[in-house]
Amino acid sequence: MIAKAKGNFLRVSPSKVRMILDLIRGKSVPAAKTILTYLNKPTKEKVVKVFDSAVANAKQKGLTEDQLVVSKVVADQGSVWKRFRAASFGRASEVLKKTTHITVELDVKVK
Repeated sequence: MIAKAKGNFLRVSPSKVRMILDLIRGKSVPAAKTILTYLNKPTKEKVVKVFDSAVANAKQKGLTEDQLVVSKVVADQGSVWKRFRAASFGRASEVLKKTTHITVELDVKVK
């Protein structure tokens, strides 16, 4: 692992984020950027922000984007916000608002 970035407590379901992360896992950084650019999912903005942070961390160490590959991307479940909503007959039903911890790790491309 050369560079790492984490996004904690992002207000999106982990299952929705995992669909996006599966597309970029193992790809080179330019290829992953292209995939994220043309992807039509509303949750991609949160993934792009963490991904760009990891690339910037690698650039601080003197590496270019062409030398990097996405070695590990994980979407773990964070804490769940519990809210209540009015239901019929004077009851209340529970609404679970899930959060996600996204981790992106970059490594040097093996030739």
